[in-house]
Amino acid sequence: RERERERTQPPETQPGCTSTNNSSNNKSKTPFGAPPMWQCTLCVAGAGALLYALYRWLIPALVRYNGPLALLWHDGVVERGLDLLTRSTRPQRLLAHVQKHATLRDPTSVITTIDHFCRHREWAMNVGDEKGAILDSVVLEANPGTVLELGTYCGYSAVRIARLLAPGTRMFTLEFNPASAKIARQVIAWAGLEDKVTLLEGASGELIPQMKEKFGVDKFDLVFLDHWKDRYLPDTHLLEDCGLLRIGSVLLADNVICPGTPDYLQYVRSSPRYDSRYFKSHLEYTLAEDGLEKSVFQG
Repeated sequence: RERERERTQPPETQPGCTSTNNSSNNKSKTPFGAPPMWQCTLCVAGAGALLYALYRWLIPALVRYNGPLALLWHDGVVERGLDLLTRSTRPQRLLAHVQKHATLRDPTSVITTIDHFCRHREWAMNVGDEKGAILDSVVLEANPGTVLELGTYCGYSAVRIARLLAPGTRMFTLEFNPASAKIARQVIAWAGLEDKVTLLEGASGELIPQMKEKFGVDKFDLVFLDHWKDRYLPDTHLLEDCGLLRIGSVLLADNVICPGTPDYLQYVRSSPRYDSRYFKSHLEYTLAEDGLEKSVFQG
C-alpha cells in the first residue's frame, strides 16, 4: 500500500522533491503578473527620449512658421517649465551664458553669443539677428545724437544700437521690470558700453515727460519702440506732446506684425505727421512673419 501511494502521489509533493520548471518560471515573474524590471526601465527611457525630441526639435519645428503659436510655446510653456526646473529666470540664464561664452568688453561677441543662445539653447524675444541687421542700417543712416529705447529687456538691442553710436551720443533706455533692468545693466557692462547707455527704471508714461527737465534732453533723433505693444501709440503721442521729436526724427517700431500693433500702424501710416515704411522680416529666431515700421516725423 505504501508503494502504491508513492506511485500515485504527484512528483512535486513527494518528500524531498522540487519542481525545476515551476521554480524557473517563478524566477522570471514579478508579483501580480507585472513585467520584468528591465522592461519598465526600457519603457521609461523610451518615453523620456520621445518627450525630449518633442521639446527640443519637433514642436519648435512645427511652431516656427506661426508667430502666435511660437510665442505660446516659447513663452507660455518652455520658459515657465525651465523656470521651475532650474529655479532661475530666462534673463538670468541668458546672462550666465554671456558671462561664460562672450568676450569681455566686446559688443559684437556679446551680440553673437546671445543670438546663439536664443537659436540653439532657449528662445528669447530680443529684436534678433535678422531684424537686428535692419536696426543697424537705420541707426547708421540716422546717425543720431540722442537715442531713446523703450523696452530694454536683457539689453540686447541696447548693445546693438550703442556699439554703432558716434562718440558723445546720448542714449537712454527705459525698462519697467526691475529684474530685467538688473540683468540688462550687467549685459551692457559686459559689452563695455555702460558709459554710453543710461538705463532708467520705471514706466515709460512717467519717464518720458521727465526727459527734458530732469535729464536735459531737447529732442530725440531716434526712438526704438520695443516694449509693451499697447504702449506704442500712447507713448508716441506723449513724445509728440512733450516736444521730444524734431522734423526728421525716426521712430522704429519692432514686432508690428507679431504680436502686432494695429492701432499704432494705422496711426503712423495715415497721419500726415509721419512718412512711414514697413520692413518685412521674421519674428526673432523663427520663420513667422514680423517686421519693423520706420516712421519719420514730419512736424
